[in-house]
Amino acid sequence: MTMPDPITKTPLIRQPWLRVLLFGCTFCGITLLIAIPAILTLTGTTGDDLRRDPIQVFSGLLAGNYFWLMLLLEFVISLISVVVFRLWIDRRSLVSLGWDLSDFTGEALTGLFLGPALLGLCAVGILLSGHLEWTDIVWEPSALFIALGWMMLIAFSEELVFRGYILGNLLESFPNKWIALAISSILFAAYHSFSPGIHTLAFANLFLAGMLLGVNYIFTKNLWFSFLLHAGWNFFEGPILGFRVSGIAFPSLLQAEPKGDLFITGGDFGLEGSMLNTLLLLTAVLVLAWAFEKKYGAGAAAAPSTKA
Repeated sequence: MTMPDPITKTPLIRQPWLRVLLFGCTFCGITLLIAIPAILTLTGTTGDDLRRDPIQVFSGLLAGNYFWLMLLLEFVISLISVVVFRLWIDRRSLVSLGWDLSDFTGEALTGLFLGPALLGLCAVGILLSGHLEWTDIVWEPSALFIALGWMMLIAFSEELVFRGYILGNLLESFPNKWIALAISSILFAAYHSFSPGIHTLAFANLFLAGMLLGVNYIFTKNLWFSFLLHAGWNFFEGPILGFRVSGIAFPSLLQAEPKGDLFITGGDFGLEGSMLNTLLLLTAVLVLAWAFEKKYGAGAAAAPSTKA
């Protein structure tokens, strides 16, 4: 295994939890300075509309014709925030967030195939329960390729922020790695509160998804498992199986028509809002926690495993 990344410079702010708090404030500040003016200018949204019902406005933009704008803004703000804090506050390299693949190829591939496996089981379960019908197959390679690019951009932005920066610093703040993981997972779920069609079960599943995405990171501090799991999950759920991804519809290969109880189908939020997905996510978290605990040992340090 790669030797831990040495910290050669003293961070500008020594307390990791304080760095996370200030990072969150900076992320919100940049959003107000860049994202809000861009949204108001390019979408024709008025300030009064935004103040009156921000959740409805953002949900509508995500579900409508401005998804591309919201995605690009997320990418830009995530990148700026992480680069500034990692290089000038943490005083460490961007690679040290967990982007060294050399010793983690097997786990990266596990992440890549885990998402489709879990979603496939969930979809089959809904199909067998009589709550799903696939009505057609639409083969549009260009649309699938573009959707894959979007999904990779989403995964990169969110893994950089929630696992790479936030969870990475929380692991230095809490002696219990599971507390750090739980806090980062709550923040991950809260970040998606503006998603169209979100409901209580969907929020709980987003928390479990955060736990699943971070369960490898708390042992390895490597992002390839979570990045490929996140990208593969979103791409298979939406552009392949035909479900909404966190409430957002994409052009898809299979044309899915969920019907009936939203606790089974996930409703307008997609499979991430399904009770079957809750069971699969919880099972996957427990199995992987056991597997990684066994592989790395109960006393495995949550130290960086990338080069500076």
